[in-house]
Amino acid sequence: MTSTASVAQPRAIDETEASPAPLAMFSLVLAQFLCSFAGTSTNVAISPIAHDLNTSVQVVQTAITLFTLTMAATMIPGSKLTDMIGRKFCFMLGLIVYGAGALIAAASPDPLIFILGYSLGQGLGTSLLIPPVYIFATILFSGTVARAKAFGLISAAAGVGSATGPLIGGLITSATSWRVTFVVQALVVLVILYLGRGLIDRRTEASRPRFDLLGALLSAAGLILLVVGILLTGTYGWGLTVSGATPVGMFELTPGSLSPVYPTVVVGLVLIALFFRHIVNVERDGGQPLLASSTFRNRISNLGLFTQNMQWLGLQGTAFVVSVFLQTVRGLSPVQTGLVLTPATIGILVASALAPRMAGRRPQAVLIRAGFAITIAGLALLLVLSAVSSDLLLTVPGLLLAGLGTGVMLTASVNVVQSSFPEDEQGDISGLSRSISNLGSSLGVAIAGSVVVSSAFTGNGGFAAAVAVLAGFAALGLVAAFLIPAKPPAPAAGSPTAVAGAAG
Repeated sequence: MTSTASVAQPRAIDETEASPAPLAMFSLVLAQFLCSFAGTSTNVAISPIAHDLNTSVQVVQTAITLFTLTMAATMIPGSKLTDMIGRKFCFMLGLIVYGAGALIAAASPDPLIFILGYSLGQGLGTSLLIPPVYIFATILFSGTVARAKAFGLISAAAGVGSATGPLIGGLITSATSWRVTFVVQALVVLVILYLGRGLIDRRTEASRPRFDLLGALLSAAGLILLVVGILLTGTYGWGLTVSGATPVGMFELTPGSLSPVYPTVVVGLVLIALFFRHIVNVERDGGQPLLASSTFRNRISNLGLFTQNMQWLGLQGTAFVVSVFLQTVRGLSPVQTGLVLTPATIGILVASALAPRMAGRRPQAVLIRAGFAITIAGLALLLVLSAVSSDLLLTVPGLLLAGLGTGVMLTASVNVVQSSFPEDEQGDISGLSRSISNLGSSLGVAIAGSVVVSSAFTGNGGFAAAVAVLAGFAALGLVAAFLIPAKPPAPAAGSPTAVAGAAG
């Protein structure tokens, strides 16, 4: 089976012979920053977007969820297309699609066009451009040290983009309009396109795989329906029938009608099951499936993937819940919302900066356990303080701890997953890893979001319930972390000892 890692084996470009490398490398770092920024900057503009588009918070929540869901559903097919049509072409095409999506979102007159531009356009663009980022980081530099620095820069860009998205997005929205945020993203795309001209694509014809179209369709449709079904609970409730009036902008159903939640989830699960059956059948017939079935048979990797999913579920879920609560219940502006979230940003940045040193002193599994424990403590503190006081300053300790905990374990989980596979499978597991992370982001917004906007709660009630739900998922991640051995088996032949990565 051919993977994105295997196509990165032609002669590496030494730093001394590749004068465009610094600018080209900066284009990759900036591209990763931009995609991560888009995932969180919209959270602080929920109320302005809903007001301008004459829709509800639930519809904006849907758009945010569909953005990360689109990436989760198409990241693996995007990796395969990189091998088929070329890395540089795929990178440039992804940027163009992303930029066009940003402009469509900026000019959107209604929720449907906004979803078309932001959720689908920018989501698909990200799935096309992120896989080449990691491949180019490998072939632009030779030597372990140089490549480690390259991946470190990209990983840092992902963390900084996600962490600063609320604050930068809030500043732009408060000073001008939420639409300007998308225009700025389109302008940054132009800069990246210019800087990326020096990227050199050395790819052999023999490395091109066949594209598993049916596998791509089954996996994408299954994931989309599963998350959309959960997302619909925020509109139609968790019951078998619709319990109340449908919010503006959503498909209207009268109370007592059959809820679309469970049929949607069931069909999604069936399609995912058919996907797994499909890849087994393709392998049995000697073909190349979208993913090798062996990718899912590694126990340590599976546990690592689960912890990644829980981490991003908690990170994006917390950011969304806090943003909705501050804007809809407390009436804060976008920039004020971004400032309140700053302690979490600081926590993530500090822990991420210390991650390499911690990784050299403690086993990865221990760091993951510590990260979940610190995150749970932060969420518990946030829950207690929100129940006894309305002073927003009291949210600082909880958000800071939650950010620190997340930063401690993000890289550790990726290292556990990546080091479980040999080099010739790094492409496939990298695509799966980022897909699982984006799926966690989607589930976090969908599940926690459906709780915080539920009509069953008033005042701080929805916020407290949503934080409690997120703490529960973090507890599941902690359990999985304890199942990962502190001293794992020796790394598979050719596997990296430390691989940096992040959700796209």
